[in-house]
Amino acid sequence: MGKCYIAGLLICALVVMNVAQVHGDTNVTITFLDSAISKGAVCLDGSAPAYSYVEGFGNGSHSWIVYLVGGGWCSQISECRDRSSSRLGSSHLMGSQTTFSGILDSNCTFNPDFCNWHKVFIYYCDGSSFMSNIEQIDPKINLTFRGARIFNVMMDEMLAKGMRNAQNAILTGTSAGGLATILHCDKFRKLFSDAIRVKCISDSGFFMHGEGHHGYENRENFFANVIKTHKLANSLSPACTSKRNSSLCFFPEYLVEDIQTPLFMLESAFDRFQLTSLVLGITNCTTYLTRCNSTELGIMRDFRSTFIKTLEQRVHNSSNRGMFVHSCYLHDHVLKSDEWTCLAIANRTMRQAVADWYFDRSSFREIDTKNDSPRNCTNKFCQ
Repeated sequence: MGKCYIAGLLICALVVMNVAQVHGDTNVTITFLDSAISKGAVCLDGSAPAYSYVEGFGNGSHSWIVYLVGGGWCSQISECRDRSSSRLGSSHLMGSQTTFSGILDSNCTFNPDFCNWHKVFIYYCDGSSFMSNIEQIDPKINLTFRGARIFNVMMDEMLAKGMRNAQNAILTGTSAGGLATILHCDKFRKLFSDAIRVKCISDSGFFMHGEGHHGYENRENFFANVIKTHKLANSLSPACTSKRNSSLCFFPEYLVEDIQTPLFMLESAFDRFQLTSLVLGITNCTTYLTRCNSTELGIMRDFRSTFIKTLEQRVHNSSNRGMFVHSCYLHDHVLKSDEWTCLAIANRTMRQAVADWYFDRSSFREIDTKNDSPRNCTNKFCQ
């Protein structure tokens, strides 16, 4: 018997022998969608997009989860060229299998609400959160920017597999895939009739602009370059671009207020990726908090304060929004079995909070406001 806990909010006992065995993580074969090539829906290097799929069963046979993989963005042509020689830009380098765990786990003991749903894992190989759609290919660089087409052909593929008959549907994703979930949420909703329960879950996708906060100009310039490189200005939300410069319309804080579909945000107020990659000054402790100096800890606390304030303004008061914001120094959650099963706030685990919100059993909009310093919670969930 071990204990899992988050920032002193909950003690959770769980019998565990081997995490991977207990949670029933499943290795699933990758399918390469060669038919998409003729439609121009290809990765940066021109290779076919890819997905992995597990068929639903039992009372989950009419329910679908579509998961969008993350992996950052390329903001310059040189970065995109580098990505095209990796699994984040070429399906030739993706391997043959992936692991389904967390919200995609097929073990109904540990994932009772979603274990028997149809589960789709869509690989990320465009560097634009599935948003780019440049028709012409510059022969000098020989890169294809077609993320939006990949999203579209994948939706068509799943509809043909039976998703058009869904009674429940979830679009979710992590990091850049979490941002893609926000960007595509209403579009996903429109694939189904109004009678179908359709909701979106963004995991670690609320990338903050935080104007005036430490490093905000760096974040602003970075996403402006993503938009410029992938020529996204005309693809971004008109509700956002009509109010402000399009270079800001990759930031969720300017998008979520106009999203009509129910949306749940899974976040850390001390998101490790944002603090170490998008906030200037966090260099000593990218992995271990014990190596942070007082200046870095001060930047982290300031980030947390601004992050929470921004979420409360943009998300907290919306009736169809859910929110689970903890204080662990982490990034990404829903595919990590321990975090999905045991990480908890207000006496509910992440899994319970998301399921209760999705099935309308109860609302959940909780932020850990007790801890104003980041917590090193690694491997403290299910031991």
